[in-house]
Amino acid sequence: MKNKITYLIISTIIAGLTLLSSCKKEVEPFNHPFFHIMVDNKSAIDVLSDRKDLVNYNVYLSAELQFEPIDVNYEVIVGDGLKEGRDFDLITKGTKLNFPPGIFERPITIQWKEAALDPTKNNTIIIKLISNSKNYTLGLPGPDQLQKQLVITKK
Repeated sequence: MKNKITYLIISTIIAGLTLLSSCKKEVEPFNHPFFHIMVDNKSAIDVLSDRKDLVNYNVYLSAELQFEPIDVNYEVIVGDGLKEGRDFDLITKGTKLNFPPGIFERPITIQWKEAALDPTKNNTIIIKLISNSKNYTLGLPGPDQLQKQLVITKK
């Protein structure tokens, strides 16, 4: 009988502790705003040398609704194998994109032109996010900063 009472008391204590440990405080959802640039969730893509179309490469804001505009600064780095006017035209001018309130993506537009390439040269265009007016993270959160830049290789 004594063992049954001890067993019952221990079972009740364990059940009570389990119940208490499962009660959690409500926590605010994870909110880490960031900007990133990618195509089909990739940070490096290829385009063919005979491509002749207009393409938007979008910079995305991943955040809750913003009520103030945010500026994102970027740079375009062109490899020595490509030349603006011959291989492509950069339609988006400047080095800043403005995200008005409620807007979560902005394009950097490139007009591709058909042109022969020298395969021994660097035939890439890199669109690199540099800074923003809210000091939000650039690239995906984490130490690797994935999607902070988009590398486009013309082949």
